Amino acid sequence: MGRTTPAIRDTAQRTGSGKRGAVVAALMLAMALAALDATIVSTAVPQIVGDLGGFSVFSWLFSGYLLAVTVTLPVYGKLSDTFGRKPVLIAGAALFLLGSLLCAVAWNMGALIAFRIVQGLGGGALQGTVQTLAADLYPLKERPKIQSKLSTVWAVSAVAGPGLGGVLAAYADWRWIFLINLPIGAVALWLIVRYLHEPARDTGGESASTRARVDWAGALAVFACGGVLLTALVQGGVAWPWLSGPSIALFGTGLALAAVVVVVERRAADPIIPGWVWRRRTIAAVNLALGALGLLMVAPTVFLPTYAQSVLGLAPVAAGFVLSVWTLSWPVSAAFSQHVYRRIGFRNTAMLGIGSASLILLAFPFLPYPGAAWQPTLLMLLLGAALGLFQLPLIVGVQSTVGWSERGTTTASVLFCRQTGQTVGAALFGAVANGVLAARLGGASDLDSVTRALDSGGTAPEATRRAIADAVHAVYLGASCAAALAFLVLLLLAPRRFPVLKEDVVKEDPAREDALKEDER
Repeated sequence: MGRTTPAIRDTAQRTGSGKRGAVVAALMLAMALAALDATIVSTAVPQIVGDLGGFSVFSWLFSGYLLAVTVTLPVYGKLSDTFGRKPVLIAGAALFLLGSLLCAVAWNMGALIAFRIVQGLGGGALQGTVQTLAADLYPLKERPKIQSKLSTVWAVSAVAGPGLGGVLAAYADWRWIFLINLPIGAVALWLIVRYLHEPARDTGGESASTRARVDWAGALAVFACGGVLLTALVQGGVAWPWLSGPSIALFGTGLALAAVVVVVERRAADPIIPGWVWRRRTIAAVNLALGALGLLMVAPTVFLPTYAQSVLGLAPVAAGFVLSVWTLSWPVSAAFSQHVYRRIGFRNTAMLGIGSASLILLAFPFLPYPGAAWQPTLLMLLLGAALGLFQLPLIVGVQSTVGWSERGTTTASVLFCRQTGQTVGAALFGAVANGVLAARLGGASDLDSVTRALDSGGTAPEATRRAIADAVHAVYLGASCAAALAFLVLLLLAPRRFPVLKEDVVKEDPAREDALKEDER
């Protein structure tokens, strides 16, 4: 178990209750920027391509950003544990804003993709450090409040992104999608610089050069390995067939680089991805469970809008509402979860949530065809409530098992696994959906081509509507299996009671100090 020093535990005290509100506002703004930019470009693609060209590679506007965010999360997590949260967050926000400014002045598609990657390099620092600072600023008893706020910001921003991008592209110019980040990010930066005060840390007699030793070789190896493998997953089955030369070459290179990462990290004195992240039962279980969460989230976020428009015949705005209702129940359930896990524990609360989610996802294929819009809407409302009960107890719980010097690395590993799960889910469920469509319609039919035909003004024949319904039903069945897998991981791997650090337990309930020895059982 990682140690914490009294100086480190004073982050909230040094910031002060009045200033803490300003810091929380900055964290919420930073989270909104990171979440919006993952989706805001999607509806502006026609305007961007019409202005810059490059239709054949426009998908990298999304892939490049998400890849950069994902592969940098472990690096930023370790850097925040080494140098502190404030300098990492400031550097990441500055890099994100620089990328936004460069995107706004991009002269062709290649430049825009490159600058989106710069944005993503900063976005990785925003995501990981914001979540870590939230745990630094609040004791265990109050963490659900800030985490539910961040969950609300993330969910609303992710859903609102496409709509906001479409409005800016239609009524202003697509470049405003990136320029709007500048004033928002500047306010967040000013609040962080002005009001966040981290205490001087107890170095235990170590020199500054020894304490600040960074495993740059490991960081480079992790970045290269993650980039290659995630590129193979993102582009496989889209830009080239899964069994083609490029896919085989990328996966082979990725596996070779994974071996390099293992060798480099074993030799490093202070590795970017330390072995304890996977040796500790609690952290390993949470990583795997939230990886499964990323996997299953692909089903509603990617496939439900197509289902709502093609099968139910809804307009795009109404289809978006069907998806967005889970942003109402998710944060409410997350905030309520603290009352549950204080009674039955982090693990059992999360198991209750993900077990319910598995049943809700399993119910989707049994909806009547074509059905009414209220039916998937109700399921999404219930799914948001179930996932709020699942995710927040795991994040709060795992952050409470480590000290300040390990919290950044732990939080980054959790977010990295969730992001990777989403990437794997997009590839896996995309292949499932396309396979079902090809079997139902024959030939080389896939969901993208069918959706493009409908978007161009075509009407879906009955056979096509049924094929899309079958494809989405198969995806939801797979998502239900992913939820069941997360349930089994928590049941078999996670400890019955999370080994919460002594100071967090005593602050919340002094009478429980004597029970700490039982927590690992």
